[in-house]
Amino acid sequence: MSALLTFEDVGLRYSNDRRGNPWTLKGINFELKSGETLGVIGRNGAGKSSLLRLMSGLIAPDAGLIRRQTDSILLLSIQLGFQGHLTGRENAMISGILLGMHRAEVKAAMDEIIAFAELGEQIDDPVRTYSAGMRGRLGFAVACQARPEILLIDEALSVGDRAFREKSRQHLLERLKSEQTAVVVSHDEKLIANECNRVIWLADGGIKACGDPEDILEQYRR
Repeated sequence: MSALLTFEDVGLRYSNDRRGNPWTLKGINFELKSGETLGVIGRNGAGKSSLLRLMSGLIAPDAGLIRRQTDSILLLSIQLGFQGHLTGRENAMISGILLGMHRAEVKAAMDEIIAFAELGEQIDDPVRTYSAGMRGRLGFAVACQARPEILLIDEALSVGDRAFREKSRQHLLERLKSEQTAVVVSHDEKLIANECNRVIWLADGGIKACGDPEDILEQYRR
């Protein structure tokens, strides 16, 4: 498999770090292969979300080089670009375009978005009248329509009530079981073990281990 994304001695520095170590990530080296699902684990504050932001291109490294063989990379984000005075339908259109979809694609998917979000006629009400759960469901439904070459997933994405969270989880699992190239940040060891081809363990600003999910998870537990 060819490498779609390559990190070469990448570092990310936050100058306002109060711990005396300005490097959030340093000396990061790995490749993301086409068609694989890469898991990322580590304690809170290990730099997992920062790594996803570097992959997506939302932030640039302070050291090293990131080689991308595709521009079709999506950090799955919900409620992107939402405006309270606009209707759910209008916000779905804007959010879909910001996620890289064409207007015609969002329009064609609108019925599916509405059905997945379980909004019914409320799709034409202003988003400011929505509950947080309704906004989250709409945002997730829109984000699920995007079809990037590389999908970046942060577990903090889960929204809505228990039933909707389970539906969202099943949708993401279906994507991961396809040919979708993906990176998953999660504390869910079962998810990492079952769905990932490789795992990166982040600790102390670097990659502590990388390899087979079961092996890396066993080291992580110890």
